[in-house]
Amino acid sequence: MRILILSPRQDRATGNYVTARRFQRGLEAFGAVVRLAEVPPEPAAVAEEVAAFAPDLAILLHAYRTGRPWLEAGAKLPFLVLLTGTDVHQGLDDSEQRPWILRAFREAAVVASQNPLTCAALRRDYPQLGSRLHYLPPGIELGTAPYALRRLHGIPPGVFLFFCPASLRPVKGVLELLELFDPLVRQRQDFIVAFCGPELDADYARRFHAALNERPWARYFGIIPAEAMPAAMAEVDVILNNSVAEGLPNALLEATVVGRPILARDIPGNAAVVRPGENGLLYGDGSEFLACASRLLDDGALRELLSLPDLEGYRPEREAAELRRLCEGMLGEA
Repeated sequence: MRILILSPRQDRATGNYVTARRFQRGLEAFGAVVRLAEVPPEPAAVAEEVAAFAPDLAILLHAYRTGRPWLEAGAKLPFLVLLTGTDVHQGLDDSEQRPWILRAFREAAVVASQNPLTCAALRRDYPQLGSRLHYLPPGIELGTAPYALRRLHGIPPGVFLFFCPASLRPVKGVLELLELFDPLVRQRQDFIVAFCGPELDADYARRFHAALNERPWARYFGIIPAEAMPAAMAEVDVILNNSVAEGLPNALLEATVVGRPILARDIPGNAAVVRPGENGLLYGDGSEFLACASRLLDDGALRELLSLPDLEGYRPEREAAELRRLCEGMLGEA
């Protein structure tokens, strides 16, 4: 079985690439021949990949960003489309993206999501997907590269560290996260808030850095390689997520497996990972954020409770086995 995985061309520190590489390794472990291609939004690039590799089927990460050039290229192959948070929570409401996402819904052999809440909503809102809609249980592979985060960035061992791994773009809400912390800083100054991730929106990144420079309690660590993220997380006290939309954030899955408390905005993508009182806390508005952040700062017993690693819930072998089953079904080999 020859499988072409297409991912949007962007910085490799993003969740799309991390997921695509995990899919590739998992399918290769079952004997499939897999090519991973990061493609620009031009159909010619997709056509070249198909011609060069001659796959039996394709897996598309992102219904719009890879789905559109795939559909425009007119490849006559069965394909699976994995929906992202931006597909579901933004793209379907966008006049340009929606027609392409709906066309991908019609033409895909399999439409998959790694978020059970998203699957339930799609079954309700798009019944035409029928049996082609599948929940793909997520897996996480933890990188093993060392990363002495506190030493490298001058953070003393005893300083409480909030940590937000996210790209700098509007959907991730990192600029707004700084503003959420402002009322807390007026009450106390016994913590640091740190960010890491690629700059994917130049204007938003510029405004983020300008706001960061006005806040001495906040830091930006640049890009931390995916292989080193577990080591980096192990040195922080709380993992943050303030995204407007998520499919299923790899960073929060990693935090759960590593055993780091999570403080995240209450959106479907985060709520599918965060179990309040078990591995983290969810907030809906600024006052809830303030209350949750204060609890985490003051309650060491709560942080310890939220720090139990989940070593079984996101095994990559389970994800790969289900992905293989879906691929075989697309070719009638199941």
